[in-house]
This record gives sequence, C-alpha cells and structure tokens, in this order.
Amino acid sequence: MKKIKKAVLFLMVFPLSLVAQDFKGDEKIPFDSNVKTGKLKNGLTYYIRKNSKPEKKVDLRLVINAGSILETDEQRGLAHFMEHMCFNGTKRFPKNELVDYLQSIGVKFGQHLNAYTSFDETVYFLPIPSDSPEKLEKGFQIIEDWAFNANLTPEEIDKERGVVLEEYRLGLGADKRMMDRYLPKMMYNSQYAERLPIGKKEILEKFTYDKLISFYKDWYRPDLMSVIVVGDIDVAEMEKKVIAHFANYKNPKNAKPRKVYEVPNHKETFVSIETDKESSDAQVQLLYNDMEKPKPTVTVNDYRNDLVKGLFTTMLNNRLQELTNAPNPPFVYGYSYHGGTYARTKEAYQSFAMMSEDKQLDALKVLVTENNRAKKFGFTQSELDRAKAETISNYERSFKEKDKTNSVNFVSEYQSYFLESVPAPGIEWEFDAVKKMLPTITLSETNGLIKNFIKDENRFVLLTGPEKEGLKKVTEAEVLAVLNANDSDITAYKETALASSLIRKEIKTGSVVKKETNAKLGTTTLVLSNGAKVTYKKTDFKNDEVLMEGISFGGSNLYSNEEIKKVQFANGGLTEAGFSGLKKNDIDKFMSGKIANVSPYISGVTEGLRGSTTPKDLEYLFQMTHAYMTDLNYDNEAFESYKQKQSAFFKNLSSQPNVYFQQEFYGYLMKENPRFIGIFPDEKTWSTTDYKLAYDKYRERFANAADFEFFFVGNVDDKQIEEYSAKYIASLPSNTTKEKAVDLGIRMLKGDLKKVVNKGSDPKSNVTIMYYGDTTYSPKEAMAIQALGEVLTIKLIEELRENESGVYGVSARGSLNKVPNGSYNFNIGFPCGPENAEKLTASALNELQKIIDNGPDEKDVAKFKEGEIADFKKDSKENRFWLSNFTKAYTFSSSAEEVLSMEERINSVTAKEIQDVAKKYLTKDKVVGILMPETKQ
Repeated sequence: MKKIKKAVLFLMVFPLSLVAQDFKGDEKIPFDSNVKTGKLKNGLTYYIRKNSKPEKKVDLRLVINAGSILETDEQRGLAHFMEHMCFNGTKRFPKNELVDYLQSIGVKFGQHLNAYTSFDETVYFLPIPSDSPEKLEKGFQIIEDWAFNANLTPEEIDKERGVVLEEYRLGLGADKRMMDRYLPKMMYNSQYAERLPIGKKEILEKFTYDKLISFYKDWYRPDLMSVIVVGDIDVAEMEKKVIAHFANYKNPKNAKPRKVYEVPNHKETFVSIETDKESSDAQVQLLYNDMEKPKPTVTVNDYRNDLVKGLFTTMLNNRLQELTNAPNPPFVYGYSYHGGTYARTKEAYQSFAMMSEDKQLDALKVLVTENNRAKKFGFTQSELDRAKAETISNYERSFKEKDKTNSVNFVSEYQSYFLESVPAPGIEWEFDAVKKMLPTITLSETNGLIKNFIKDENRFVLLTGPEKEGLKKVTEAEVLAVLNANDSDITAYKETALASSLIRKEIKTGSVVKKETNAKLGTTTLVLSNGAKVTYKKTDFKNDEVLMEGISFGGSNLYSNEEIKKVQFANGGLTEAGFSGLKKNDIDKFMSGKIANVSPYISGVTEGLRGSTTPKDLEYLFQMTHAYMTDLNYDNEAFESYKQKQSAFFKNLSSQPNVYFQQEFYGYLMKENPRFIGIFPDEKTWSTTDYKLAYDKYRERFANAADFEFFFVGNVDDKQIEEYSAKYIASLPSNTTKEKAVDLGIRMLKGDLKKVVNKGSDPKSNVTIMYYGDTTYSPKEAMAIQALGEVLTIKLIEELRENESGVYGVSARGSLNKVPNGSYNFNIGFPCGPENAEKLTASALNELQKIIDNGPDEKDVAKFKEGEIADFKKDSKENRFWLSNFTKAYTFSSSAEEVLSMEERINSVTAKEIQDVAKKYLTKDKVVGILMPETKQ
C-alpha cells in the first residue's frame, strides 16, 4: 500500500505569444468537457465521468491531499497507519465486514481494493460493479466511512500494529539502509528527509492512540479531499450521491494550515557514496536541482513548453539507448529527464544509470559527457524529426483509443489535476494542439533547454552499490573531478545513414490455399501454401491495437543436456544482433513514429514470436516476423555487449536474501536435474555459454513455418491480413516435419521435505510451502484447484493477517498443467518475522487442513465465483485475453471454444470438488522452504 510518488512533470521556460493557429499563447488550457466537476461548500472537490470500459464497473477513488509530510515527530508513520485502519473497520462496516462484503461482490483485497500513502497524499482505490443501485450505494458508504468514520478503537489499533510492522519489515534491507544515509543530502535540510511514509519502528510499536486520532481529525477533512467517480454510470445520479454522502461534513474549527514544505537550495555539490554487503546492483544518479519552485502548467504556452521538453527528453534518451546497444556498453540502461523529485516543490534535471559494480565512474562520465555534448552542440534536425514522429504517433494512438480508454486511466488523470494541477484537457484538445504545435517547434528551442538545466550549484550525486572485498570504493574527489572535467575534447553527435527497409532479401509471395471461419469464436483461419496457419479474430476492444503470437511445438526440450547448458542464458541475447543486416540502433531509428514490435522466444516445449502493433503499422510487424524467422543477424560484438549488461545485472543479485533463498531452495529441489545450472547465470555460466550454438539452434527452431500457427487479435482488416500472410508468412521456408512437446521425465525432488536457508542481516523470513507432482489433466480439477487457492487465500488473510497480525501479505495458488506432462502445483507463500516462521507455517497448514477435513465455507466459494466471474467479464473484453486463450488451446490441444462456457464452469464449482482436490493432492509430499537471517534475532 505504501508508495513514494516521483512525478515527472513537463514544465517549460520558453514563453511565446502565439504558438499555432487557433491557439493563443496566454489562453488557459481548458479542463476536459466530458467531466462533471464541482466543489461542495465544505471544500470537497469531485470529478465524475461516464466511461463504459470496463462495462458495468465504476472506479471510485478517495484522494486526500495529506500524507506523511504533515506528521509531527510523534506521528511518524501514522499517515500510513491510518490508511491501514480504514480497511480495518468503519461505522457501517465494523471489523472485517468491509473486506468481507467487497469480496462477496467480486472485489479482491489487494488486487482490486487497495490504497497508498506518500509524502504528500493518501489515496484509496475502490473499483466495484455498477450493475445495481445497492452496490453503488454501498460503494459510496465505504468511501464516506474511509473519509470520516473509521473505527479507531484501542483494540483495533493494537491489532493492526503487527501488520504495519510486518510491512515495515518488508522494506528493510540494503536499499533502506543506504537511503537512510543519503536522503538527508538529497532532500537537503527539509522535512522530506525525516518523513518516509513507513515511519519509525519505535513509534509504530508504542504510539499512543490519541496521536493517530488527531492525525485523522486534522487532515481527513473535506477541503483536502477529492472524490473521483469514473465508470459505467449515470453522471447526474453520481453527483447526487457525492452531495448526499459528503456535503454535510464540516472542516474542523481552527483547521491546521496545509503547509507546503520547501527543499532549500545549496551552493555546494553534495555527493553520497553508499555501499552495502546486500546491495545487488550498482547505480548512479545525478541531480541538478532547480533554483526556483516549479510553476504549474496553466496556459497554452506552458503546454507547448512541455512539448518542447518532451522532445528534448526523447532525443537525449535515444542517444543513451544507442550507447546501451553499442559494443562495450557503459551501462545496463541509462536515462535523463527534467521533472519531480520526492518533493512537490522541487524539480531537477536528473540523469540515471545502472552499471557493473566497477564501472560507476565510467558511467557517470558518460552521463556527464552526453549532457555536455547536448549542451555544447545540441541535437541534429533528423533527431528532432524522429522525436516529433514518435510524439505524434503516441498522441495519435491515444486519440484513436479515446472511446476505449480504461476508467482507471481517467481517474489517475483527474487525481493528478486535483493534487498537482497537471492539465487534463482531454485527448481531443491535446491531439489537436500537438498536431498544430509540433511543426512550429524549432531545433534552437530544444537545444537551448539544457543550458538552463545544468549548473554548478544545487547539485547532488548519488552512487549506490555492493560492498565487497577487493572492490575499490569510489571517492568524493573522483566524483567531483568527473563533474568538473573540461569538455574541450567532446565532439558533436554523428548521424548514421537511415535504413530504407526492414527486409533485405527478395520475398517470393505464397498464397492462401484454404479459408475457414468459426462463427462461435468469431475467428477466421487461413491455411497457407507453405503449410503455416494464420488464425485471426477481429475485435472492437481497442481501435488501435493488434496483438500477435506465432507458436510451434519443439522448444529447448529437444536439445541435449550439454546443449541446453551452453545456450540456456544465451538465447535471450540472440535478438541483440538485429536482423536483415540492421543493428538494433538502425532498427530503432527506422521505426521512429511507427508502432510495431516482435520478440522471438524459445521455451521448454515451444518456440514462437510475440508482437503488437497498430492497424496502420501492421505490415511492419509482418516484416519483423519474416526477418526474425529467416534473417537474424550473427554478431559477436552485439552478443558480448548483451553478456556485459546481463552480467552487470545478475552479478550481485544473490546478495539479496530473497534471491539467494530462491537459488538455494530450487537448487536443492533440482539437484537431480542434469540440465539445471541455476536460476541466474554466474561468471562460470557465462564462460561456458556458446553463442554460435545458440544461434544455430535458433535457426533450427524457426526453420519450418509449416509447424507454426500464427494468432492475431485486434482491429484487423481481413484484406490486409490475407495479403500480408500470403507475402510474409506463406513465403517462409517449410518442410513436412511436425514436432510434439517432449516430456524429458525430469522432476523436482519428491517427499516430505524441508529446506532452511540462512541469509541476510535483517530480521526477515520468507516461507514457501509447495505441493507438486504428476497427474492426469482434468479441466474440472484445474478449476477446482484454482478455486482452492483463492478460498485458502481468503482464510489465510483472515487468520495470519487479521487474527494473528503476523503477516502483511499471504497468498495461495493452485494449478494443473497438461504439457509436456500432466502435473499439479500448489503454493502457499508469505514473508514474516523469523520468530514467527514456524508458528505461522503451522497456522497456514492448519487452515488448509480444515478445508481438507470439512471443505471450504460456502460463502468463500461464492466469493471465489464472484471474483472470478468479475475478472472474466473484464478480461474477456481485452485482446490479450483472447490471444492467451488461443495459444493455450493450441498448447493443450484443446478447443478454444471452451472459453465460451467459462461462466458456467466457474459457477458449477462446488465446495465438495474443492475439498476433493485438496484431499487428492495436498495430503502428502509437501515441501517447505524457509528463509532465515544469518544471525539470531
């Protein structure tokens, strides 16, 4: 629930009196006319919009312009604690009735129902069905109670202490220790350095009840609140509800002023170099803090200035991405932008990079150099043209989706408008403005920006990384030397020739030899002249989206034990070489302003390609697919670059206790697997990786198009699909070989096993309980074991979190698989304190045993059905859902039509069926893994 918000606002500095025809520069940016907005006499602001995606749903949001920054010294952590209390019981929904009721109408705790607390705000999310007046009324009762009627009894407060302390425990570790040291410099001499939302452990443990009550009374008040309602609703009716539920509340007499806290400027450069033995990566962050407070974007000129800044950011980050793709990359990734820090009142020009542990200074030099290169020479016209193409393409896509936008996107937009005055004119106004403004923006404008960003004062540099023997720690003097180095040897950026096509080899177009339709599914299947199949479903879920996956049986299970060890971690780097003789940077430049991407993959039992595009750019997706299957480049330099980046990322990952636990736990369970070489690659693994073998095996896997079926879902045009399928897929090489999924017979250890792993210095534990084995796949049992996971999760939350206050989060998940072998898998997992690990493990198993012995409660089965059907109704209006359904049916050799009876199958699940699968699969051979710290606590 905790979230520290880092808003990236695009605020500019170039006033113009006239920016484009029909847009006067000093004219105010309008507010979206599709939104009904108002302010009650008590100061509460509301925003209401009708939006039918998803259908019969409404997103309610309570936004409070108050967070941890307003706490007194004795209240540190209580803004976030208050958030917890709102879920624990209110006037109309005492104790656990709130969560219980919401689960009964299909709203899942944590997944749908949630909240967050940051420095400056507290926000509550409540998505509910809008298909009945009763549910809508209950929804408003809930947000009204959150705002004004939380039950803050000593008993409930004391119960919740344990849960909040468990969330506090989750945040412990290397990042927290390093942040505690650098935040006072980053947020120099300000309240933000002392008010992390999670608070202080000693205060959470011992605060007196009046401290929490006073925070609630002081800051949960109408003039600091907004109620946002977006969904499949009647706007006038919702406005009446807002008035009925919120108009009668009054602000406290002598209300405390909602103070805005500043971050003071400083002439000196602050440097913080922090290391920790459990740090898993090395990072550099460079901030040039603004001297002035940010000004809100209010006028058309302000909006245009935002646009200029967005172009600048795009161009600079494109350069950094080119360096990332180059041989001997300076970092795993890097980016720069001008925008918000932790404080609302402070913005900064920020550059960030992640790199190998011994390359921090080198990475900092690159960031400084690229900033200075942009400052000294500016950008090229072709760079600006590409940035404009990218920008207009993104706005155009949003415009085309204006009637298919999810409600949650609108809610977030109006929240930002309320809290930080971020403009919300609506995409119609924005797209029109951008089309007219972009042609007027000149290179001199974008080139002039960085001169105002970079200065010698108000700077902060942060280096974080691992602490280990033999690794030299960077010094402050070295950092300052990089910042202040002479830039006389920097040269201007050099453009490379732009590619003219994604395809370099002649294509001999094939043909469609057969065409079939399925009226029930709304699909058309094309059989092509080379034996490949293309199945597509035209939908109206999105106006500007087409998704694709091509899939074939085979996969890496066809490799020998020695081959898989040599290529397992190499496969991910194959596409770094590019295709058709084009490097990645060439492809990225060519695709500026076009939206299409394709990613090949090789799994254990299949190989395939996944992609997405727009109807306008559909041909580029087909071209990429053809190129990846026939003309993947072989480039040792590109692969070495990939290895360097991956090595930097994975090198210290196991210093994180949870990652180390996963390695050790699964290493133990896989110790009899001759193909297992670890979850993550180490230096030894990289030294034995065989790029050439991986490349050859890849070409082998994608050599036979006749063994592939391609699925397309979205706003597709029949004529285009047929034309492009004949040209780009029917022309692929093929043969008569048909492969199947191969079961190698390798399994994890079986038995009643327990593995305890000791790692870490913090008092943190993690418990994993697993049941798995072979079985004959049954769709009915698959649904029942999934239901078992959901109903057990409900019980575990009630017992381990609410009754025992021993965990912050806990979940259970169950599934059956069919390929390459019939199998079942059931997991229970939760983090906790080391002193409670054994006790809570016993409690979790006890809750499971109750279901085994007596079956689940009927009300919990009903909650599963409501939640699952609600998710299904929402998901079935998404292209990704249908694509996943088609590929699953292909993999399982089942009928894709099974999805048409999904509601019926969910409703048919009985308590006895759930009990039966629990008895069948979860009464023996359990495996328990427990992470414990290295020292006794």
